[in-house]
Amino acid sequence: MRIATSLAVVICAMIMAAQPLPAQRGPAPVAVAEIVQKDVAAGQTFVGTVHPIKRSVIGSAVGGRVAEFPVNEGDYVKAKQPLAQLLTNTINLEVEAEKAELKLRQHELEEMENGSRPDEIKRAKALMMAARAESEYQTKRRKRLESLYARKAVNDDDIQSVVSESIRADELYEEAQAAYQLAVEGPRKEKIDQARARVAIQQALVDELESKVVKHTIISPFNGYVVAEHTEVGQWVNSGELVAEVIALDQVDISVQVLENHIPHVRLGREVRVEVPAIPDQVFTGEVVMIVPQADVRARTFPVKVRVKNTITKDGPLLKSGMLARAVLPTGSPQTALLVSKDALVLGGPSPMIYVVDHDKGEQKQGKARAVPVQVGVAEGRLIQVKGDLKPGQQVVIRGNERLRPGQDVVVSEVLSPDAEPKSKAVNTKG
Repeated sequence: MRIATSLAVVICAMIMAAQPLPAQRGPAPVAVAEIVQKDVAAGQTFVGTVHPIKRSVIGSAVGGRVAEFPVNEGDYVKAKQPLAQLLTNTINLEVEAEKAELKLRQHELEEMENGSRPDEIKRAKALMMAARAESEYQTKRRKRLESLYARKAVNDDDIQSVVSESIRADELYEEAQAAYQLAVEGPRKEKIDQARARVAIQQALVDELESKVVKHTIISPFNGYVVAEHTEVGQWVNSGELVAEVIALDQVDISVQVLENHIPHVRLGREVRVEVPAIPDQVFTGEVVMIVPQADVRARTFPVKVRVKNTITKDGPLLKSGMLARAVLPTGSPQTALLVSKDALVLGGPSPMIYVVDHDKGEQKQGKARAVPVQVGVAEGRLIQVKGDLKPGQQVVIRGNERLRPGQDVVVSEVLSPDAEPKSKAVNTKG
C-alpha cells in the first residue's frame, strides 16, 4: 500500500512538473481549512446509468400531412416550442365559415335583446289609434242603422253589411292593440333564450375547429433536447402516430441497483457522491430521491435513484443520458473517518489528491504545499470522506489549489471552516 501511495505521489509530481509554472513573486496566497474526524456511515460504490428526469415520446393528436419539421436530433427546444406543423388550409376555411355563421347568430341575439325600436313602437301605436277610430265610427254607424232598421227604414242587406263592418273594425282594433303591446314588451324571454342557445352551439363549433387547428401544431411539453425524429416534411401522420422524442436534462437521475442487505442503510434525502468516468475532472453531488420497494427477484436488488443537478454549457448538457456513473451509498454502520471540504479535491490526475500545508517551523502563515493522493468515500453535506496519508487537524488548501505545484511555497491568507461555501469549479454541488 505504501509503495502504491508513493508511486501515485511521484506520478502526480511528474505531471505537475511537466506543466509550465506561472510567474511567481513570492509564496502563493491560499485559503485553508482543517481536516475533521467524525463518524460517518460506511459507503460502497454502485454502478449506475444517467437517465433524464423527464422523457416524452410525442405523437400527433390528429391526422395530417407534415408541412414543417424545424427540429433535428440534438436540438434544444423550449416548452411549447413547435416540433412539427401539419397542413391546415382546409380546416382554416371551415373555421372562417363557422365564424361568419357565429357572427350572424350573435347579431340576431343582439337584435332580440335590444327589443323594439322607438319608431316601431310609435308606428304600432299609430296603427292602434287608427283602428280604434275606425272601430268607434263603425259602432256609431251600426247603432244608427239598427235604429232605422227597427222603423223598417233600411232592408236586411244594409243592416247585415253594417254589422259585418263593425265586427271587422273591432277585431282589427284588438289586433292593433296586441301588436302595440308586443312592440312595447319586445321579444319573449323564451325566444331570447333560444337565440342564446343557437349562439352557444355555434361558438362550440368554432371552438372545436380552432382546437383542431391547435392540434395541427405539435409542441414540446417541456424544456429539453430532441433525441429522436419519427417523421419528415411531406409525410402523412395518423392520429396517435409518433413525431419526436424529447428528454429533460436540467437535472438527471442516476439509477443504481442496491443489494437487499444494503438497502436498509439507504435513506431518502441522503446526500450522495457521484462520479462519472467520462468526466474525470469533476465530482458531482446528488440526493436520493427514490427507493423503489420492489426488488428484482432474480438479483435481489432494489432500484435507487439519485438526482443530480446538471451543468448546461454552450455545447449542451455535461451529463448525458446513458452515461456510466458511480454513486457512493451508505451501506453499513457508522465508522470513524477523516473528512475535508469538497473544494480541497484536485481532480484530473491519475487519482484525486489534496494539498496539505506543511508550515515552516514557528510559522502559522507560511509553508509548503504537499500533494497527497487520496481515495474518496461518502459525502456528508459540504464535506467528503478521504483516505490517505492524513491526520485530523491538518490544514488543506480549499481555495487557490488549482494552480499549485507540489512543494510550492504558500502563504495562508484565510482560514475557513471545512464546510465553507464552494468557489472552486472542481465540484458541482446540487442546487
